[in-house]
Amino acid sequence: MNKTALRALLRERRALIAPESHGFSRPTGQGRRARGLSQHQVDQLLHRAIGTYHRLESGSYPNPPTSLLRDVARLFGLNEQEWVSLCRYATLQEPPGPLHQSSGKEVPGVWQEAVDGIRHMAYITDASWDMLAYNEALTGMFPGRNVPSNIMRWMVLDPAGRRNLMQWHTAWAPMVLPQLRAALASRPEDNTLRQIEKEVLADPETAAPYDAGNPYPHPDGDERPLLHAELGPGWVTMCAAQPLTAPGARLMILVFHPGARRDHTRAPMLRAH
Repeated sequence: MNKTALRALLRERRALIAPESHGFSRPTGQGRRARGLSQHQVDQLLHRAIGTYHRLESGSYPNPPTSLLRDVARLFGLNEQEWVSLCRYATLQEPPGPLHQSSGKEVPGVWQEAVDGIRHMAYITDASWDMLAYNEALTGMFPGRNVPSNIMRWMVLDPAGRRNLMQWHTAWAPMVLPQLRAALASRPEDNTLRQIEKEVLADPETAAPYDAGNPYPHPDGDERPLLHAELGPGWVTMCAAQPLTAPGARLMILVFHPGARRDHTRAPMLRAH
């Protein structure tokens, strides 16, 4: 626990909330004059035992439950970056999921311009793998230049996806399906992901590798065989990143090399000198 940082974050955000906005009156006589909600009022609003919030803010609450942190974060109006900081300060761990289920569903519009400026195939999906932005280079990868609306559904359920993703049963499905499971673990109420999971479990081709539950957190740096609709068979190396304002969204840059795998050399890891 980082007590100093935790105390500073919580005090600052608590001071911004007017007691009157939650039905409390400010004392007019002698006594407390601090801005914002009192610690006692926070306990009342969160329906917690008196002293619970004081223990959290003072850093004397070891391993506070996620439910308490989430309730405090929502009461204080924290954004997703502040939510990450709160969990790191209080538990020294990453949050188990987004603060709001709506997070990860949109990115700033400038991302389309940024994606257009990338030479390689590139796209951005939201937390449900719905397509948000892509460049012209990506369209040539798909037959008829028809970019799918949901890239996860295309990868695991669409017959066209299984054809384009060469060696689908061994090089793609076992790596992609665990990503769906991991996303649902942090977003159990996501209707799009739930529907995809339902269809995956109903398909014998995908049910078994999905049920295997193998861990596979992300495809960053992976190299896999791909049948490009216009350039033919080859190998694609994936670069994965996340827009910081949209937890769960992902930026994918696909570096494609036509021909056999042995025809190109994989770039070494980049390290600072």
